[in-house]
Amino acid sequence: MSAAPVIAAVDGSADSLRALDWALDAARRRAAPLRVVHVRQYAAWGQADVLVAAPPEAEGDPVLDDVRTRIEGGPGRPAVEYIALEGVPGAVLPELGSEAQLLVLGSRGRGGFASLLLGSNGLAAARDAECPVVVVPPPGRETHGEGGAEPGPRVVVGVHADSPDEDVLAFAFAEAALRDARLQVIAAYPWPVQTWSAPGQVVQPVVDQDAVADETRTLTEGFLAPHRSRHPDVRADAEALPGDAAGHLVAASKDAELVVVGRHRRRLLAPARMMGSVTQAVLLHAASPVAVVPPAPPKE
Repeated sequence: MSAAPVIAAVDGSADSLRALDWALDAARRRAAPLRVVHVRQYAAWGQADVLVAAPPEAEGDPVLDDVRTRIEGGPGRPAVEYIALEGVPGAVLPELGSEAQLLVLGSRGRGGFASLLLGSNGLAAARDAECPVVVVPPPGRETHGEGGAEPGPRVVVGVHADSPDEDVLAFAFAEAALRDARLQVIAAYPWPVQTWSAPGQVVQPVVDQDAVADETRTLTEGFLAPHRSRHPDVRADAEALPGDAAGHLVAASKDAELVVVGRHRRRLLAPARMMGSVTQAVLLHAASPVAVVPPAPPKE
């Protein structure tokens, strides 16, 4: 489908090997080459803005040697390239996104603390890479809620009904098509609605919740229409749910193939790359892999 590779970041940890397996499957589905990259960490005193990347040392890379043994000769294996780099992974990995269609890594690397839900490298890549980033969690994460209402492969996407991200929807529909999966579209609306009338006083406005839910669902259906026309074989079910968007997405991640979220739009007073609170919460707690889709570059 595309000459741009799927890139898997590995470091020998169990999390990175799970990410490698996910990336291998993604490359097969896309008929794309797979690029396996091991970034060997500089000394602890290295600064990301000074030491970015360097050519690897002359001797072989045991991490890549193990990966090669793991995947060579597998059925339907795509073309695979192995690359060793030296540098600060949190700086090097996001840069790889400029030449990839997808960057895949595990929640934590070899050097992460077991108590961390998301390592610094995964956070940096999801925040800064120019391509979509998939973070694969460890198995066994518990979620509250029922997940999908029916069996079968399912991709989940979160939508802001007041400001939808077309790139996020396009990625989610394309991924559902690749996986022959149903697309579960979750649009959360704030509830209960509260207004302040005086210091220390909160007044519940007279608002019909059913009307708010119907309006949210109607707006969402309108946003989905052009994507449905491009992917007529993808069944997309829109759900308007009250309250916490992150909580709904995490609950829906149970048994899902993938959860798709947007990163964050750059704002006039906050031009730096950021991740929204919903995206960060989903990355921290989802039971399924999470794809973070960057915003489209601004039009000139």
